[in-house]
Order: sequence, then structure tokens, then C-alpha cells
Amino acid sequence: MQQKLKRIRELFGYAVSLTQEEGPAAMLKRAAGFFKRRFFGKRARYLPAKKALAAQRAEYAGAPCELPRISVLTPLYNTPAPYLRAFLDSFSGQTAPNGQLCLADASDDAHAYVGEIVKTYQAKGIAIAYRKIANEGISANTNAAETLAEGEYLALADHDDVLAPHALYTMGKAILAARAKGGQADFLYSDEALFKKDIRRPLVGHFKPDFAPDYLLCCNYICHLAVFRRSLYEATGGERPACDGSQDHDLFLRLLEKTGTACHVPQVLYYWRVHAASTSGGTAAKPYVAAAAKKALADHLARTGQKGEVCDGLFPSTYRVKWAIEGTPKVSILIPNKDHTDDLEKCLSSLYARTDWPNFEVIVIENNSTDEATFAYYTEATNKYKNIQIVTYRGGFNFSAINNFGRKFATGSYLLLLNNDIEVPAGSEAWLTEMLRQCARPGGAAVCGAMLYYPDGTIQHAGILTGLGGYAGHSHKYHKAGGSGYMFRLATVQDFSAVTGACLLVEAKVYDSLGGLDEQFTVAFNDVDFCLRVRESGGRIVWTPYAALTHYESRSRGLDEKDTAKRERFHGEQRRLYEVHTRQAILNDPYYNPSLTKDREDFSESDDLRNLKLL
Repeated sequence: MQQKLKRIRELFGYAVSLTQEEGPAAMLKRAAGFFKRRFFGKRARYLPAKKALAAQRAEYAGAPCELPRISVLTPLYNTPAPYLRAFLDSFSGQTAPNGQLCLADASDDAHAYVGEIVKTYQAKGIAIAYRKIANEGISANTNAAETLAEGEYLALADHDDVLAPHALYTMGKAILAARAKGGQADFLYSDEALFKKDIRRPLVGHFKPDFAPDYLLCCNYICHLAVFRRSLYEATGGERPACDGSQDHDLFLRLLEKTGTACHVPQVLYYWRVHAASTSGGTAAKPYVAAAAKKALADHLARTGQKGEVCDGLFPSTYRVKWAIEGTPKVSILIPNKDHTDDLEKCLSSLYARTDWPNFEVIVIENNSTDEATFAYYTEATNKYKNIQIVTYRGGFNFSAINNFGRKFATGSYLLLLNNDIEVPAGSEAWLTEMLRQCARPGGAAVCGAMLYYPDGTIQHAGILTGLGGYAGHSHKYHKAGGSGYMFRLATVQDFSAVTGACLLVEAKVYDSLGGLDEQFTVAFNDVDFCLRVRESGGRIVWTPYAALTHYESRSRGLDEKDTAKRERFHGEQRRLYEVHTRQAILNDPYYNPSLTKDREDFSESDDLRNLKLL
């Protein structure tokens, strides 16, 4: 109930802000749209409006098409006739004439109808190239389809799936837009949706982040629809039969070794059919997929000179790279403290008893304690624990200034910002090692955050997403422990825009190069601001589920609306976040899809899908 009331207050606050910024008419129009989307059905919710599709078709009706040609590669094998016709119809119904369909048919003699159906579509003048081949596996068959390609770009599609009607138009426009801006136009991917019978009634959308390299090492989140230059495909040697079962994941890794990144097009351009033999229903249908994926990842590490062990992940279809840590770096753990010695003792005792990384020191930053027992405890702690020192910060409470002060006493090459109400639970002894794996290696992340649980086992922090509630929020907050989260985002190492300062590992020289935490963010958003500055300087922010700690922060903790000074300070820090990083940047987190809600932390689909309707 408390959370529902919180959401209601947040929505009311958003309505007030919208009214102030755009006027009552805009607010009422937005509200009407919200209720229409929320309560009056979701048929064809990922498809553009009919008038948008008609406009696309009219754009090239009887006129030359300047869009780059895209050849869609599809191996056929005993394809059920209804599935094949649905797929061919989706290609022939494209809104732009920039496509070519390349079909390599390995069907056996009992399924000769496959070729016959294709010929009926060819007879209609549809741009289909067809070749009958012997069945040599998915990769070899795809490579055979590629020999028919004439396009500058290639796309991959399965024979039982469906292309969105605007797929090739949208990808073509995205390529031209990227070229015009001088951006990456070699490798692009879109969002997708699952369906059973009719794409107008999709089961669920897969709304992906922008390019997330650490996430891709844990699962093939790119999947469909992927479009890339034909010259790159040929330069890499096409798909590798040795990785059949995870051939696309392997191909994407090899393409990215050449491009360095990929462009995300946040439109649902592909519909993945769910049936018994499809991997959309899980890899239990194809048990060899995991072995192929681990080979693809291990080969990628070998080719790029990275050192790590590829292992199974926490769930099927997920994987993990146990990176080799370079050297034995010292970690300086900075713990601000004011009284609350029970919390601090719980933190320190668990830290020393349950941390398998041996090379660390602890710096407790005393700030404004008033209880005499606190200072007696400090003496006790310095006698009880090795490599610990108590330093005294003088001044009003300022989380950023306190940590910056503590950093002056740190001698480690890495700094770990840690709240005093964090406990290392039994079974999490490798928590600091796992965080170091992400940073203390060539090409590693600049910052790493950990999984933080409330004492009741629900999630307090699994990465920070900017834009939630207008400013920032925690991924999957209040989610029950043990789940995989949205698209495995709770169970895999993730790229994020920020992580919480309650447990944040950063290389000391990175911290120093940015001047530490911004002391104008005295309480809120100092961690968000710091991480965003790290990203702006070229560093990556990652979060790992393999470092799991307990955070005794109250679930109900938040802005004290009854305290005028605290409320004004918080609103001032909100304004400063926009001033420093711009409102546009905060509201558009690259690791959070625009078709997901900004009203909650649960990755649920937004009630506002206008970006999918108007292209």
C-alpha cells in the first residue's frame, strides 16, 4: 500500500510539472492518452499507425529508392507451409522496396512443397533469390544464402518468424541517419517481440538497451533484427559451423571486433514465433546451444587477447566470464560513520570474516558523532581489526565531502565507497574479488557496483537507471531475490549509467582525475553525477550479480516532505543534476529502452508507446 501511495504521489507530481511546463491542455491530452493506452486494449501495440505505414509506402511508390539495399538471409528446412507463407508475406509486404530475400533451401524430398511455395512468390515479381542445397547445418546453410545476396547490407531472419512491415524501411533510414551524423553505420539491431499466431497480438516485447558490451558477453541480447554490412560479413568468413546453435552470437562478437560498437534502433522490427522447436521458448529445445555459446565467447577472448574463464551463468542461456585479475591490487574501503556503532560493527565484523580478497584496508570516516560510546568503540575497533584507521571529518554533513576527505588517507590503487549499514552475508565471501574482476584487468570497467538486498531478501540495488521518476531509480527495486529479471538483467553482468555509492568500486586514479565526488551534491545524486562523469570521460560502469551484500537501509526511506530544509535541498540537487548533465540526457538513459516505463523500477512496458507509432 505504501508503494502504491508513493506511485500516486509521483504521478501527481509529474502532472503538476507537465502543467507548469506545457500548460493544462497538454496535461489533459497526455492524461487522456494514458488512460486510453492503459485500459482500452493493446492490439497491434508495437506496430506503427496505419497512416504511418501508408506514408512509407507512398514515399517510394513509382520513385527511386535511395535506401541502402538489405539482403535478408534465411535458410529453409522443412518449413511448415503456414509459417513459410507468413514469413514470405511479411517480406513481400515491406513498406519500402529496398529488400532482397535470399533463401537457401535444405528441405528433404518429403518437403518439396517448400520450394514450390517459394516459386509462387517469385512468380509475382517479388525480389526473392532461391537456391536448393544439401543440408550442412545452420551456419553453412546461411552462408549459402549469402552467396545469393546483392545488397550492401545483410540481415538474418529465421524461416518461421515474421518481419515487421516497416523493418527494412526503418533500418534503411537508420543507416542513412547514422551516415549523415558521421556515426556507426556498419552494424545495427532493433527490438523484437514474441508471438504465437498473430503479430497483432504479441505476447511480450524485448526492449533492449543501446550497445552494452558486458551484457553481450553474458547472453545474446542483440538477437533480432540485426543488420550489418555485407563486406564485414564476408571479411569475417561468415557464420562458423563450429558454433552452430549459437552461430549468431558468435557472428556478432566477430563483427564487433571490427566495428567496436553497434547502433540500436528502438523499434520492434521482428516478430519471433514461439513454438515447441524454437529457441524463443528456451534452450531446452536445443540443448547444444550452451556449449556453442561458451565456445563463441572463449574464442572471442582468445582473438582479442583477454584473459578469463567462460562459465555457465545463473540461468540457462546466460554465461559468465570470470576475468583474471591483474596483480593483487590493494583496495581502500571508505566507510563514513556517525554514531550507529551497532551497524558499523556488523559491517566491519562481516567484512573481515567474509572477504576472501586479502589485500584491503579500511578507513572509517568519523563525522559529527555525539555519543561518547562511539569513540570508545573506535578504540576497540582499531585494536580488533588490522589495517583499519579512524579519521575525523569536521564540517556539516556532506556525503561527497566526507568521502573526498577519506580518500586523502587511502593508499590503495582502488577505492571502495561503502555505507556503514552494509553486511557481507555468509556465502558471499568472493564479493570484493568479483567486483575487482570487472575493473582490475586490461580493458575493464572504470566503476563496478554490487547487488544489494534488503534484510527481507528483496532487491535494494541492481544498478541505477536515469530518468526513472524523472531523475534516477534503482533497477528491479523490491524484486524478490532469485529471479532472472527482465531479459536476464538481474542475473548477468550489466552495463549501466550509474551504480549506488552505497557500494561502489573505482580505480583511485579515475576518482582523482575527476576530482572525486561533486561536493555540491551534498546528499542525493552524488553517485549518479560521478558515474555520469566517468562515462563522459570514456569509462564504463558495470554492475555484477556475483557480489551480493545486505543493505540495512529502510525500505521506506526517502524524502522527508515535512522537513522544509531537506525538501528544498533535495529539489535543489534535482535541479543541479539537470543543469550539469541536461534534462534530455537524464531522461534518455542509453541502457534503458524508451518503450519501458519511467514510473516504476520493474522494467514493465510503458503505457506510452507513441515512439513506436510515429516514425
